[in-house]
Amino acid sequence: YRSLLDFSVALGPLNVITGPNGCGKSHVYRALRLLAETAHGGVIQSLAREGGLPSTFWAGPGTLSRGMRAGEIPVQGTVSDGPAQLRVGFAGEDFGYTISLGLVPPGSLGPTAFELDPEIKRETIFSGEFYRPSAALVDRTAAIAKVRQGRSWQVVAQHLPMFESLFNHLADPSQAPEVLRVRDAIGGW
Repeated sequence: YRSLLDFSVALGPLNVITGPNGCGKSHVYRALRLLAETAHGGVIQSLAREGGLPSTFWAGPGTLSRGMRAGEIPVQGTVSDGPAQLRVGFAGEDFGYTISLGLVPPGSLGPTAFELDPEIKRETIFSGEFYRPSAALVDRTAAIAKVRQGRSWQVVAQHLPMFESLFNHLADPSQAPEVLRVRDAIGGW
């Protein structure tokens, strides 16, 4: 997210972030705010207020050299040639959640008339503090959402809007109770 690349921090009930101007303090807050908006169904609107999805992308190089990590060489921005995406998430003792957002592929007949409109590429709810495929409980890829049923998966939605989070559509306590628990946890931030 913006100046934060592969950033992870343990948070408690009260957190104070300090540092010099321009080090990314407000980016931590904005990333958390964006993540919280998923629970309220407003992640796409929140991105629009931020200046659009491209304004949230990491502008630095794809990999950081040893000299950059040591502070010997300044980190310079580059133009990415790969697919642009933003991934944010959180993990707690019980559940974790990630969301990946990207742009509508050029030339595709997506549900939008604007090529810079973001769409949700993937959302995952998993058990425990770390994501691994075997811990996934709910997995949404593009417009299809599925819920783990024992050792297999059950498709529970096939036409989710690409601009709305699964929290807006999978709020059935009997079918996917994990969705409600995670939505309530994020909504309480």
